[in-house]
Amino acid sequence: MTDSTRLHRTLQELGIHRSGILMVHASLSGTGLSPAAVSSVLRDLLGPEGTLVVPAFTPENSDTSPAYRNLTRGMTERERAEFHRSMQPFEEGATPCPTMGALAEHIRTTPGAVRSAHPQTSFAAIGPRAAELLDDHDPHCHLGERSPLARLYSADAQVLLLRVGFAACTAFHLAEYRMIPPPPLRTYRCVVGRKGNWISYEDAVLDDSDFPELGARLPRVLFSEAEFAGREVRLFSMRDTVDAVRVEMSRYRQSMRSHERPVGGSGADPSPA
Repeated sequence: MTDSTRLHRTLQELGIHRSGILMVHASLSGTGLSPAAVSSVLRDLLGPEGTLVVPAFTPENSDTSPAYRNLTRGMTERERAEFHRSMQPFEEGATPCPTMGALAEHIRTTPGAVRSAHPQTSFAAIGPRAAELLDDHDPHCHLGERSPLARLYSADAQVLLLRVGFAACTAFHLAEYRMIPPPPLRTYRCVVGRKGNWISYEDAVLDDSDFPELGARLPRVLFSEAEFAGREVRLFSMRDTVDAVRVEMSRYRQSMRSHERPVGGSGADPSPA
């Protein structure tokens, strides 16, 4: 049995809906499979009427992101200023998304793929509903009600975590926008269109630091699990899981704040922003 056949069988048994909508987070390292092979398996399972979605985030064009701080750490003021001047602007059709993994970049560059226009937290998709799901991504809304996540929720998309944990689960951020009380706001900055054209906007403080803990608290009935190439694979309904995470997140974070947990936690700056 080939690796592709084994993956196909594993995901088929998990219950990917044919003709459905599937958002995927994946780590392919150690699988022996190319991004093209994994994409082929996923698209075969979805069928011609299915739509495959991936995050295509671009933290590299922001000076308010952890990525920027990591890249400029140890630089002199002059070196940092030169680096800042040279930062590449976001271009919807051209800017790569290397931090999202090989599968996401493969989907983004597949002929016929659609990409949402947010300069930091775009999504890419291929399939008949791609444009419907990704159009009109508000540039001032990372992952909330005016983003593709809300449309994926309304469409009751499935989410596949292929050899990655809940820390990578973008869908949890929609629950974050909806929790009570809602998250505070902060300012984000990025360069768009041409070098030196910086824009700023306010949006929610996003914190993924407790996503593993929140995922561990979810009822196991919400998702199906398997193993592939030595790591866990999970499949679940976005709608049911976001609803459950919203309730748990509201309770958990209020409890943490009552114990003087700093607002935003260790992950207060989301990697894409």
